[in-house]
Amino acid sequence: MRLDKFLKISRLIKRRTVANEACDQGRVKINQKVAKASSEVKVGDILEIQFGERMVKVEVLNISEHVAKGDASNMYKVLES
Repeated sequence: MRLDKFLKISRLIKRRTVANEACDQGRVKINQKVAKASSEVKVGDILEIQFGERMVKVEVLNISEHVAKGDASNMYKVLES
């Protein structure tokens, strides 16, 4: 699954356009490498997302095309925030 789509579906970032912009600005890393919005996300990948001064580090646990709002947090495990 594309990185920008995963960020939106998992609700780590609210909108796909915002996820796209974050990737373009180099604020999202996959396995410690700066990633483009079109990068593929796989189960087991470590994502680092910078929200201003705050850095959130999550591990991808599940990839699904459609997820209910309440189940979105089951797609990842927060490692650091």
